[in-house]
Amino acid sequence: MQVLPVVETFYSIQGEGFYCGKAAFFIRLAGCDIVCHWCDTPYSWNINNGKNISIKKLLNIAKEYKSKHIVVTGGEPFTYNLETFTKLFKENKYYLQVETNGTKLLTGNWDWIVFSPKKWTQPLDCYFKLANELKIIVADTSDFQWAQYCKTKINSFAKLYLQPEYSVKNKIIPEIINFIKNNPEWNISLQIHKILNIP
Repeated sequence: MQVLPVVETFYSIQGEGFYCGKAAFFIRLAGCDIVCHWCDTPYSWNINNGKNISIKKLLNIAKEYKSKHIVVTGGEPFTYNLETFTKLFKENKYYLQVETNGTKLLTGNWDWIVFSPKKWTQPLDCYFKLANELKIIVADTSDFQWAQYCKTKINSFAKLYLQPEYSVKNKIIPEIINFIKNNPEWNISLQIHKILNIP
Protein backbone atom coordinates (compact mmCIF):
# COMPACT_ATOMS: atom_id res chain seq x y z
CA MET A 1 0.00 0.00 0.00
CA GLN A 2 1.29 3.47 -0.92
CA VAL A 3 2.89 5.59 1.80
CA LEU A 4 3.05 9.39 1.88
CA PRO A 5 5.33 11.74 3.87
CA VAL A 6 2.87 13.30 6.30
CA VAL A 7 3.83 16.33 8.38
CA GLU A 8 0.60 16.32 10.37
CA THR A 9 -3.05 15.35 10.41
CA PHE A 10 -5.70 17.17 12.39
CA TYR A 11 -9.45 17.61 12.64
CA SER A 12 -10.51 21.23 12.57
CA ILE A 13 -12.51 23.93 10.80
CA GLN A 14 -11.64 25.06 7.28
CA GLY A 15 -10.56 28.63 7.85
CA GLU A 16 -10.51 30.16 4.38
CA GLY A 17 -11.99 30.15 0.90
CA PHE A 18 -15.26 28.66 -0.33
CA TYR A 19 -15.57 26.05 2.43
CA CYS A 20 -14.71 28.46 5.24
CA GLY A 21 -16.40 27.35 8.46
CA LYS A 22 -16.76 23.68 7.50
CA ALA A 23 -15.45 20.86 9.68
CA ALA A 24 -12.76 18.89 7.87
CA PHE A 25 -9.98 16.38 8.39
CA PHE A 26 -6.67 17.84 7.22
CA ILE A 27 -3.71 15.92 5.84
CA ARG A 28 -0.57 18.00 5.39
CA LEU A 29 2.10 16.47 3.16
CA ALA A 30 5.80 17.34 3.30
CA GLY A 31 7.77 18.86 0.44
CA CYS A 32 7.58 22.16 -1.41
CA ASP A 33 10.10 23.73 -3.76
CA ILE A 34 8.74 27.26 -4.16
CA VAL A 35 9.05 28.26 -0.46
CA CYS A 36 7.00 31.47 -0.26
CA HIS A 37 8.67 33.90 2.11
CA TRP A 38 5.39 34.52 3.96
CA CYS A 39 4.39 30.85 4.21
CA ASP A 40 2.83 30.02 7.59
CA THR A 41 3.87 26.35 7.42
CA PRO A 42 7.60 26.42 6.53
CA TYR A 43 8.03 23.22 8.53
CA SER A 44 6.26 21.48 5.63
CA TRP A 45 8.88 22.46 3.02
CA ASN A 46 11.39 19.74 3.84
CA ILE A 47 10.33 16.26 2.80
CA ASN A 48 12.37 14.88 5.69
CA ASN A 49 9.96 16.54 8.12
CA GLY A 50 7.27 14.09 7.06
CA LYS A 51 6.61 10.69 8.58
CA ASN A 52 5.82 7.95 6.07
CA ILE A 53 2.26 6.82 6.67
CA SER A 54 0.30 4.39 4.52
CA ILE A 55 -2.83 5.72 2.87
CA LYS A 56 -4.79 2.91 4.52
CA LYS A 57 -3.68 4.16 7.93
CA LEU A 58 -4.61 7.72 6.93
CA LEU A 59 -8.07 6.43 6.04
CA ASN A 60 -8.39 4.71 9.42
CA ILE A 61 -7.37 7.93 11.20
CA ALA A 62 -9.91 9.92 9.17
CA LYS A 63 -12.64 7.48 10.17
CA GLU A 64 -12.19 8.53 13.80
CA TYR A 65 -13.90 11.85 12.98
CA LYS A 66 -17.44 12.70 11.90
CA SER A 67 -16.78 14.91 8.87
CA LYS A 68 -16.42 13.25 5.47
CA HIS A 69 -14.64 16.32 4.10
CA ILE A 70 -10.90 15.82 3.55
CA VAL A 71 -8.45 18.64 2.86
CA VAL A 72 -5.05 17.64 1.48
CA THR A 73 -2.52 20.43 1.76
CA GLY A 74 1.19 20.92 2.16
CA GLY A 75 3.82 21.65 1.21
CA GLU A 76 2.75 20.88 -2.31
CA PRO A 77 0.51 17.77 -2.43
CA PHE A 78 1.16 17.04 -6.10
CA THR A 79 4.81 16.41 -5.39
CA TYR A 80 3.35 12.89 -5.13
CA ASN A 81 1.06 10.75 -7.28
CA LEU A 82 -2.27 10.79 -5.45
CA GLU A 83 -4.26 8.49 -7.74
CA THR A 84 -4.31 5.61 -5.27
CA PHE A 85 -5.01 7.93 -2.35
CA THR A 86 -8.11 9.43 -3.98
CA LYS A 87 -9.34 6.05 -5.18
CA LEU A 88 -9.26 4.61 -1.66
CA PHE A 89 -10.91 7.62 -0.04
CA LYS A 90 -13.54 7.87 -2.77
CA GLU A 91 -14.41 4.20 -2.25
CA ASN A 92 -15.13 5.19 1.35
CA LYS A 93 -17.42 8.08 0.34
CA TYR A 94 -15.16 11.00 1.26
CA TYR A 95 -15.35 14.45 -0.31
CA LEU A 96 -11.84 15.38 -1.39
CA GLN A 97 -10.39 18.87 -1.48
CA VAL A 98 -6.80 19.68 -2.41
CA GLU A 99 -4.80 22.91 -2.12
CA THR A 100 -2.07 23.38 -4.70
CA ASN A 101 0.24 26.00 -6.18
CA GLY A 102 -0.23 24.34 -9.58
CA THR A 103 3.42 23.72 -10.45
CA LYS A 104 3.24 19.90 -10.40
CA LEU A 105 1.23 17.47 -12.50
CA LEU A 106 -2.29 16.97 -11.15
CA THR A 107 -3.07 13.38 -10.16
CA GLY A 108 -6.13 11.80 -8.60
CA ASN A 109 -9.88 12.38 -8.62
CA TRP A 110 -10.83 15.52 -6.67
CA ASP A 111 -14.14 17.12 -5.76
CA TRP A 112 -12.67 20.56 -5.12
CA ILE A 113 -9.36 21.98 -6.35
CA VAL A 114 -8.05 25.13 -4.68
CA PHE A 115 -5.49 26.70 -6.99
CA SER A 116 -3.19 29.32 -5.46
CA PRO A 117 -0.62 30.27 -8.13
CA LYS A 118 2.35 32.46 -7.22
CA LYS A 119 3.58 35.16 -9.59
CA TRP A 120 7.20 34.00 -9.41
CA THR A 121 6.34 30.45 -10.57
CA GLN A 122 5.07 28.85 -13.77
CA PRO A 123 1.74 27.18 -12.95
CA LEU A 124 0.56 24.49 -15.36
CA ASP A 125 -2.27 25.40 -17.72
CA CYS A 126 -4.40 22.46 -16.63
CA TYR A 127 -5.11 24.14 -13.29
CA PHE A 128 -6.65 27.16 -14.98
CA LYS A 129 -9.02 24.75 -16.73
CA LEU A 130 -9.85 22.53 -13.76
CA ALA A 131 -9.69 24.65 -10.59
CA ASN A 132 -12.88 25.13 -8.60
CA GLU A 133 -11.36 27.94 -6.59
CA LEU A 134 -8.70 30.50 -7.50
CA LYS A 135 -7.04 31.97 -4.43
CA ILE A 136 -4.55 34.82 -4.78
CA ILE A 137 -2.54 35.83 -1.73
CA VAL A 138 -2.23 39.62 -1.60
CA ALA A 139 0.89 40.92 0.12
CA ASP A 140 1.09 44.25 -1.74
CA THR A 141 -0.87 46.11 -4.40
CA SER A 142 1.16 44.56 -7.25
CA ASP A 143 -0.62 41.29 -6.50
CA PHE A 144 -3.85 42.75 -7.90
CA GLN A 145 -2.26 42.73 -11.35
CA TRP A 146 -1.36 39.07 -10.91
CA ALA A 147 -4.91 38.34 -9.79
CA GLN A 148 -6.38 40.00 -12.86
CA TYR A 149 -3.98 38.15 -15.14
CA CYS A 150 -4.98 34.83 -13.58
CA LYS A 151 -8.64 35.76 -13.98
CA THR A 152 -8.14 36.09 -17.74
CA LYS A 153 -6.94 32.46 -17.86
CA ILE A 154 -9.21 30.77 -15.33
CA ASN A 155 -12.31 28.79 -16.30
CA SER A 156 -15.81 30.26 -16.04
CA PHE A 157 -16.93 28.23 -13.00
CA ALA A 158 -14.07 28.89 -10.57
CA LYS A 159 -14.76 30.97 -7.47
CA LEU A 160 -12.37 33.93 -7.21
CA TYR A 161 -10.78 34.85 -3.89
CA LEU A 162 -8.29 37.44 -2.69
CA GLN A 163 -6.69 36.59 0.64
CA PRO A 164 -4.57 39.06 2.62
CA GLU A 165 -1.11 37.88 3.59
CA TYR A 166 -1.63 37.63 7.33
CA SER A 167 1.40 39.56 8.54
CA VAL A 168 0.32 42.67 6.60
CA LYS A 169 -3.44 42.18 6.90
CA ASN A 170 -4.16 45.50 8.61
CA LYS A 171 -2.43 47.40 5.82
CA ILE A 172 -3.65 45.40 2.84
CA ILE A 173 -7.29 44.60 3.77
CA PRO A 174 -8.53 48.16 2.99
CA GLU A 175 -6.84 47.85 -0.42
CA ILE A 176 -8.55 44.50 -1.03
CA ILE A 177 -11.93 45.87 -0.01
CA ASN A 178 -11.58 48.79 -2.40
CA PHE A 179 -10.43 46.49 -5.21
CA ILE A 180 -13.37 44.11 -4.75
CA LYS A 181 -15.84 46.99 -4.72
CA ASN A 182 -14.55 47.88 -8.18
CA ASN A 183 -14.19 44.25 -9.30
CA PRO A 184 -17.18 42.48 -7.72
CA GLU A 185 -16.47 39.13 -9.36
CA TRP A 186 -13.80 38.71 -6.65
CA ASN A 187 -14.46 37.71 -3.04
CA ILE A 188 -12.39 38.22 0.08
CA SER A 189 -11.00 35.20 1.95
CA LEU A 190 -9.89 35.62 5.56
CA GLN A 191 -8.00 33.08 7.64
CA ILE A 192 -10.62 32.82 10.35
CA HIS A 193 -8.78 29.96 12.04
CA LYS A 194 -6.09 32.50 12.93
CA ILE A 195 -8.53 35.25 13.87
CA LEU A 196 -10.58 32.93 16.09
CA ASN A 197 -7.61 30.87 17.33
CA ILE A 198 -9.14 27.64 16.04
CA PRO A 199 -6.64 24.81 16.62
